[in-house]
Amino acid sequence: MRQLPETDRDALRIAQDPQFPRWLDQVTATGGCSHPVHLTGSTTTLDGETGEILHHYDTRNEPGERLLIRCRNRRATICPPCSRLHASDTYHLVRAGLLGGKNTPTTVRHRPRLFITLTAPSFGPVHRAGERCRPRRDGGLCPHGLPLGCGAVHAADSPAVGRPLCSECYDYTRHVLWHAHASKLWDRFVIDVRRRLASTAGLVQSRFAAHARLSFARVAEYQKRAAVHIHAVVRLDGPNGPSDKPPAWGTVERLTDAVRASAGRVLVRTPYSPAVGELTLNWGEQIDIRSLRSDGDGPDDDAVAAYVAKYVTKGADETGAGTDRKVTTWDGIATAPVSEHVRTLMRACWRLGGLREYEPLHLRPWTHTLGYRGHILTKSRAYSTTYAALRAERSDHVGGSESSDTITDSHWRYAGSGHSPGGALIAAGVAEDLAVSRELSREAAQRPGGSHG
Repeated sequence: MRQLPETDRDALRIAQDPQFPRWLDQVTATGGCSHPVHLTGSTTTLDGETGEILHHYDTRNEPGERLLIRCRNRRATICPPCSRLHASDTYHLVRAGLLGGKNTPTTVRHRPRLFITLTAPSFGPVHRAGERCRPRRDGGLCPHGLPLGCGAVHAADSPAVGRPLCSECYDYTRHVLWHAHASKLWDRFVIDVRRRLASTAGLVQSRFAAHARLSFARVAEYQKRAAVHIHAVVRLDGPNGPSDKPPAWGTVERLTDAVRASAGRVLVRTPYSPAVGELTLNWGEQIDIRSLRSDGDGPDDDAVAAYVAKYVTKGADETGAGTDRKVTTWDGIATAPVSEHVRTLMRACWRLGGLREYEPLHLRPWTHTLGYRGHILTKSRAYSTTYAALRAERSDHVGGSESSDTITDSHWRYAGSGHSPGGALIAAGVAEDLAVSRELSREAAQRPGGSHG
């Protein structure tokens, strides 16, 4: 035993415990979560009329007197099992807003719908993949003596892609402040789209909500240059939301024109700083707008939902734009496992965060995301279902829903999180087995007659 690694010895210790089968049941119920939350407490279900105890559960009979629940972390780099579940929920959430389902009427597939991409503006030339990077006939040098062009052909996975041609010319300050204001820029964009739709329809802008409703689901993704850009599904409904037809003037063409005009028009101004001045921030020139058509003449709805779900689970470590864990000191930036371009952005974020005029932006606490503090996925209220509703539906499917005439009395307390080294090894094996089982079930369902077997 002493010759075995510590992790193996710990795994054997857990497996030899008399309560190991129940512990394994808990781990399996969490999907093999890498960092489960430990709870202690009890819950009692009572008959609402008689007060009779229908069910009682207490963790005192559990291994270690604890119940394990999922951490629900969306990042695949931190918890692959919970990330996969989050991706599945995101897929169904986005898909419901495109095709219906999950209490969203199927008629939404006939509404004007767009899949749009809004990018950050240029903060300075960076190396690009594909054809020749940045060919220049006249050559030339920047003020710091570096070439203004690059004739190389970079592979997509080349470390050079996204790196500035000259780090001294690159506007790191504007990059960080754009990230800090990206959510506000999106909010103003949505407001302006509504206003433009109202104006082109001959309506008073304040009366738009009485005639139509604009719904959306958006996801933020980091580009190779470590700048966020936005993918979004935008849908136009009637005033009562998904169940209501849009007015006759609410066409795909009019929605497209409004989106394009607003993307080129909206601005956000930063607070004035003696060190920086007042910056005017806007979307980049690269804007992609694609109509989603119910007759199939456009991007596939399922593909769009899968695309959004894919990016919502990517962590900063995986994209190479920052880290998944907070940086709490200036020295911590130097040891972060990032490129020099991203490290410079982190340092700019930390320095700007020390200025009083930028305190409301909370730049230092968000140094690890390069100043971007918005949610990775955001949706409007009427777009489709919610994560909470999807989790409740899954819980009801697994354990059955409680009757409306019962009363639940619960008392829970946080008691820790994570696994011991041996427990983490076993949980990883459980997660892998479940993933293989899901894949085999998917393949069986896709075979002719598989769904009937």
